[in-house]
Amino acid sequence: MGKLAVVSDLHADINRFTTEDLAQLLSVLKEKKADRLHFAGDLANKVEKAQAIVAYFEQYLPTTFNWGNHEMADLTAAEIEDYPNPAFLNQKALALNQKTVLVGYNGWYDYRFSTLKDKEKIEAIKRLYWYDRVIKREESDQQVDAQLQKRLKKLLDALKKADKKVILATHFVPKKEFIVYQTDPKLKRWNELNAFLGSEKLGELLDHYDNLEQVVFGHTHRRFDDKKINGTRYSCRPFGYFFEWQLTREFVLENQLVEEYNPMKLRGVLKAHEAQFKEYQKQHLKSEFEQAVTMIDY
Repeated sequence: MGKLAVVSDLHADINRFTTEDLAQLLSVLKEKKADRLHFAGDLANKVEKAQAIVAYFEQYLPTTFNWGNHEMADLTAAEIEDYPNPAFLNQKALALNQKTVLVGYNGWYDYRFSTLKDKEKIEAIKRLYWYDRVIKREESDQQVDAQLQKRLKKLLDALKKADKKVILATHFVPKKEFIVYQTDPKLKRWNELNAFLGSEKLGELLDHYDNLEQVVFGHTHRRFDDKKINGTRYSCRPFGYFFEWQLTREFVLENQLVEEYNPMKLRGVLKAHEAQFKEYQKQHLKSEFEQAVTMIDY
């Protein structure tokens, strides 16, 4: 029996991670007795940085990865789906043992999680607000999503026919149970932007496979307890940006740096207390990593 660790949304450049910081994650993986690691997207904004992180962990244990939307901005459409790196696992199955395989799948989105239903309005807010507007795609988002799932279905059908148990690692959200809808009218925009969090159609496709043991994903930057849906365990515990971490919340509240806690307004506060925050991060980062690693026995 082995232990697979899956990590998503490391965002190493935005979080300004050093080798010392990565060593803390490695320490967590060793303590959890992981013998294999998979990164489920958004390692970094730049592909060169993302590959450097993969190379760092490859020194210590077998490591694979698929892309998230942040790396995609640095790639051509062809490179997004078929990147020339032996560790790149997208639309492929890697045998973990004689019975179980790990499937990597970048994924995309179909707009169905949005409270907006007008496709043109959704595309307009994407151009205004969403990072992915810089990603080079030749078809519409919904066409891309459908084409990727058609390819994935062929792979999953073959694995089911071969009587293989499947662990699927992807970046985008496949189930509505992991989408948060805000009730505050001032936050209405976030409910509209849910369009770009994942694909409900992907979740519907996955429901057809009783050999699908577990699905691990991120992108939403919210951590959830595991949920079992139609016999499959779904895990979502992305690492996220430094101003979203639990340790950051504890830092600002313990030091009474804000009257009202709002992660999106913390960057200025943290900049003003940079040295103090860096020291606090150094002491508590390992705990944050522990909360953001999904461990799977196989």
